[in-house]
Amino acid sequence: MMVQYLRIKQDHPNELVFYRMGDFYELFFDDAKRAAELLDITLTARGKSAGEPIPMAGVPYHAAEGYLARLVKAGVSVAIAEQIGDPATSKGPVERKVVRVVTPGTVSDEALMDERSDNLLLAINPLDKLYGLAYLDLSSGRFRLLEVHAEEALLSELQRLNPAEVLYAESLTMSDVTDRPGSRPQPDWEFDLDSARRTLNTQFQTHDLKGFGCDDLELALGAAGCLLSYVKDTQRSSLPHLRSIGHERRNDSVIMDAATRRNLEIDVNLAGGDTHTLLEVMDSTVTAMGSRLLRRWLHRPLTDTQILIARQLAIGALAENYRYESLRGTLKGVGDMERILTRVALRSARPRDLTRLLSSLHCLPALRSELASCEAPLLATLHEDAGTYPALCDLLDRALIENPPVVIRDGGVIADGYDSELDELRQISTNAGDYLLEIERREREATGISTLKVGYNRVHGYYIEISRSQSDQAPTEYVRRQTLKNAERFITPELKTFEDKALSSKSRALAREKALYDELLETLNEALGSLQLTAAAVSEIDVLTGLTERAQSLDLHCPEFTEQPLFEVEKGRHLVVEQVLDEPFIANDTVLNEQRRMLLITGPNMGGKSTYMRQNAIIALLAHVGSFVPAAAARMAPLDRIFTRIGSSDDLASGRSTFMVEMTETANILHNATPRSLVLMDEVGRGTSTFDGLSLAWAAAVNLAQQVKSFTLFSTHYFEMTALPDLCDTMANVHLDATEHQDHVVFLHNIQEGPANRSFGLQVAKLAGIPQAVLTAAGTKLKELEQGQSSAENRPSPAPVPAQAELFTPAEHPAVSLLDELDVDSLSPRDALQLLYQLKDTLQ
Repeated sequence: MMVQYLRIKQDHPNELVFYRMGDFYELFFDDAKRAAELLDITLTARGKSAGEPIPMAGVPYHAAEGYLARLVKAGVSVAIAEQIGDPATSKGPVERKVVRVVTPGTVSDEALMDERSDNLLLAINPLDKLYGLAYLDLSSGRFRLLEVHAEEALLSELQRLNPAEVLYAESLTMSDVTDRPGSRPQPDWEFDLDSARRTLNTQFQTHDLKGFGCDDLELALGAAGCLLSYVKDTQRSSLPHLRSIGHERRNDSVIMDAATRRNLEIDVNLAGGDTHTLLEVMDSTVTAMGSRLLRRWLHRPLTDTQILIARQLAIGALAENYRYESLRGTLKGVGDMERILTRVALRSARPRDLTRLLSSLHCLPALRSELASCEAPLLATLHEDAGTYPALCDLLDRALIENPPVVIRDGGVIADGYDSELDELRQISTNAGDYLLEIERREREATGISTLKVGYNRVHGYYIEISRSQSDQAPTEYVRRQTLKNAERFITPELKTFEDKALSSKSRALAREKALYDELLETLNEALGSLQLTAAAVSEIDVLTGLTERAQSLDLHCPEFTEQPLFEVEKGRHLVVEQVLDEPFIANDTVLNEQRRMLLITGPNMGGKSTYMRQNAIIALLAHVGSFVPAAAARMAPLDRIFTRIGSSDDLASGRSTFMVEMTETANILHNATPRSLVLMDEVGRGTSTFDGLSLAWAAAVNLAQQVKSFTLFSTHYFEMTALPDLCDTMANVHLDATEHQDHVVFLHNIQEGPANRSFGLQVAKLAGIPQAVLTAAGTKLKELEQGQSSAENRPSPAPVPAQAELFTPAEHPAVSLLDELDVDSLSPRDALQLLYQLKDTLQ
């Protein structure tokens, strides 16, 4: 047995091998030690190898799913070796074979996945600073390709996709990928382009890949070939539900880097949890596949206004006369069709999967009927795609019992009356009891033996039992089968014939039932393509009805897209913050346009600057999803990117300080933002000295306003920066209002034009619980500093002090350039006077 086990283990050195022995999956050697630690199961020993006991641990096969779920969650892969030989005919150990490999990115079992999150497998093929990506959701058949430039773009896609498992070429040395849980290196030759084309064309039964619009994505195709080979190897089956591959163009969506996704808390909050996130507030879907689609929409807002307006019109139509309510009621009867159909395709669907699919198909006529009266073009398309399947419904209705067992293994799934052969075999088993009673009655009368009875056990089969005192009266045709302490057991030719027929009928009935079940799966696979299209349509209907419900419940309104360069919000709100407040949220306006590209936001800590900035980004994001937004009105030009530089954090593992992280994110924004981008900059320059920080914040703000010209919300505590609008006419000052009452600060959370007049720093410190002695000392020092500054303004300038070393060379003023180029000796008095006027205008 160990020879057989080690041969299997040799082929799967990186996976835990679940080796089937009777009612248990056993693990041996290092696998056993690792499993015992991960699963908290008992580590024992059995037999010896090289004189040492063999470590062994095991889990019951009927409870294996729970253990597999824990291993997959920990990023561990498992090879499942089942008994495929017949114990009755096997010489030596029963033959075993790995029937599938369960990995974090290739699971399809319901118990192993989060029903409301995608479970993605991603492959990365690098070449210099270009990366080809291919990702697959095996549970739905969604297969996509894209190519990105630069590490920052790759990290952004990793944050968006959040794959459960990553395959990367061995030549990739990026620690953010290689150190990620569930990441697995693959030989570079696995990404060979020619092999990838052959593998993909074979899978899709095509001559080339031009029809999918991705024939020129060579790096991404290499990644797709590696990924598909890996999935086929782990699943050990054909993948009929993988029918196409799509090109995902990065510029088709509003690009958000990893920092932006993190700061906006789309589906993960800053603490790493899933509460108080945008998804939590906006997810009103009633199906699991709808919830997954909404998550994808939020992580990939679109730039195509035609698609967005179509979604807006659909939401508007569903809101009329509250049509969405009846649709949501119907959708509650729909199961997770996407994942059920995948298990059908992989031949791993369980009986209850089919009954859930049946109940889903029964909902489709009502769903289509309710959509028929909606005039929105998108809803008309979804009405057609949903389809109905009366023949399949009739087949499944006849074939399946109403509440089947969990697995087909023990039968009892196929309904009576569906198959005459199965009914006949079942009839034999069902009537066995009555027949045995008839034999017992007849034999008692024939023999006159009062203690005679007919029985059955699993070891010896059917028998006639007679007490020891009357056993000598047994007829000669009775053949002794077993001797007990107080009785003798016999068999007769008639009983033997019945036994052979009854016992074989059970196994034949089970075999027939499994064959019929496989036929059902084959029939469903014939309609797999149209069923997958229906599942996609139902998912989108669910998302649209959910967004309609959110619009009605949360007072959301339809945004307007315009070709004019502007971003205007009337009475905007932060959806997530609004849900946790006991008092009403203070709504605020935002006006950004060609003449007003940047708002310099000042005000006290805790005053609401970050909330105000984030709410505008969330409004922009929801608008580009096609949703209504938390504002009385919103008008905006389509955006190409959203950037946020908010908060402070160290990246100590990579050797980056808070200030380095801040500068890296700022550099990314300055390099990649465009006039069509929305940029949020919060407290740039806090991680270094005052002069350095102010200089950097000043220069970054000027660059964004004058060079990049993006729509920018720039929050700062450097009050010196409030002078910038006097130098740059596309900037404007606004502030969050606050007032002081009885030595306490009161935050009004209201945006006002102009700069703030004070920071309320000591009052905020008091709210935080700073000891009174510290506050008093700080107040005294503040007065000294303010008085010193006032005195310095009125006394003669002191001797110049050495300037602080500059990190960046400041831009030269035009007046200085003019003086540098001037030939004083050649000036006439009139020219000199004219030059003085010119210099004065330049300085102003």
